[in-house]
Amino acid sequence: MGLHKITKVIMGILGVLGLIFAGIVATLDGEGLKQEVKAVGIQAVEVPQSINILVLISYIVLAVCVFLVVIFVLKGLAGGNAKNTLIGLGAFLIVIAISYLLASGEETPMRDGKILSANGARWVSAGLNAFYILAIGAIVTMLGGGLKKLIKG
Repeated sequence: MGLHKITKVIMGILGVLGLIFAGIVATLDGEGLKQEVKAVGIQAVEVPQSINILVLISYIVLAVCVFLVVIFVLKGLAGGNAKNTLIGLGAFLIVIAISYLLASGEETPMRDGKILSANGARWVSAGLNAFYILAIGAIVTMLGGGLKKLIKG
């Protein structure tokens, strides 16, 4: 087994562990999380501050990732086939347009007492519709690619 495959397995295991821990943290409130940490025997950790630092680090990592993606996309556009990129962008805009046309919205009161306008509610609905369409498309594409590999051998 090559180093690349070992690295992929380790990344998969760490990803699953990360999802499990994120789920645990997301289900606890700040006080419950503090009690869980103290139950494990860690007394010197101030949990809410630790979480704030981790969230800050995750935002920094996200910003670096987005920056690198933008740089490499622009680099790929400059040196590659711009036609395929424009086709993909057009398809994405069509999905957004279809999502907006299928969306519905009405004025909605929010928790802080403000009111979300009908247009704002429609855009929220359109975003959800676009997410569903793109997620289904991604799943179908992955399943199709996997099935194609299985058939080829």
